[in-house]
Amino acid sequence: MAATTVPENLTKRHAGRPSGPAGGAARNGLSRKVRQNLQAHGFLIGALLCFLMFSWYPMVREFIMSFQETKRGETHWVGWKNIDRVYHDPYFWTAWKNTAEFTGMALVIGFAVPFVIAIVLNELKHAQAYLRILVYLPVMLPPVAGVLLFKYFYNPDYGLFNHILKFLHLPTSQFLDSSSTAMISVVIAATWMNLGSATLIYLAALQNIPGELYEAADLDGAGLFGKIWHVTIPQTRMVLSLMLLLQIVATMQEFTNVFLLTGGNGPENSTMTIVYMVYQYAFRYNNFGSAAALGLFLLLVLAIFSGIYTRLSRNSD
Repeated sequence: MAATTVPENLTKRHAGRPSGPAGGAARNGLSRKVRQNLQAHGFLIGALLCFLMFSWYPMVREFIMSFQETKRGETHWVGWKNIDRVYHDPYFWTAWKNTAEFTGMALVIGFAVPFVIAIVLNELKHAQAYLRILVYLPVMLPPVAGVLLFKYFYNPDYGLFNHILKFLHLPTSQFLDSSSTAMISVVIAATWMNLGSATLIYLAALQNIPGELYEAADLDGAGLFGKIWHVTIPQTRMVLSLMLLLQIVATMQEFTNVFLLTGGNGPENSTMTIVYMVYQYAFRYNNFGSAAALGLFLLLVLAIFSGIYTRLSRNSD
């Protein structure tokens, strides 16, 4: 019987195809990759939609509202009227001055103190974990509860701080009831409640510094402050720079502590901030257009500052 021959073109046509199970495995692997990519893109799109809805949309909506006015349920465009109104508000510059004052004092106290505590914790050999929990406890306390706790401490009649001052035979203070001490009292309360987060971030940065650098500094005869200045600060410069920017942006938007401790205005308007003025326009005067215009001022200031700060930080690198 003559042998059956396979046409040459048919042989070439099937030569490059995986046979049987191998071809099915390749197709299954490809479909699995497609499903994985679709799942990853699905999570990404969901996160992007949430970001657009809860972050970008409010900013765009605020920008539009700052040029609108609503009366008797009807909204109409008023141009620059809202911006002109808030700019000529008699408390406009007072609120900016108080906001800058709060930010400055918060940086002096709230930026330096957590870094010092982190350095101390990093040097400890024992009970470091327990002390980290102790430092972080104020963060786990609800903000309103923490503020009300400090309001009790600041009470001029039965507050803890005045009892301590009396025990030490020192003059007592009015704290929140005096225009000279109200702002620093608010700053101390805010610093205590946010101390834990900043301390743990600094501590994590300190623990990533190679020990060889400190050993080299010891060989060079550097003391404690010399090692901090020449090793610790340069090695944590990026973290310090980022935390400084975030803290300035956060303190410029201070509202909760001021509102709960001093009622917002404070004695002689000494604690009135920009965000509290936004609250007043929106929920006391029912003027959401002017509130949006004032928020637009704050957004513009923070955007300009962040841009300049980022550029300077990049140039210093």
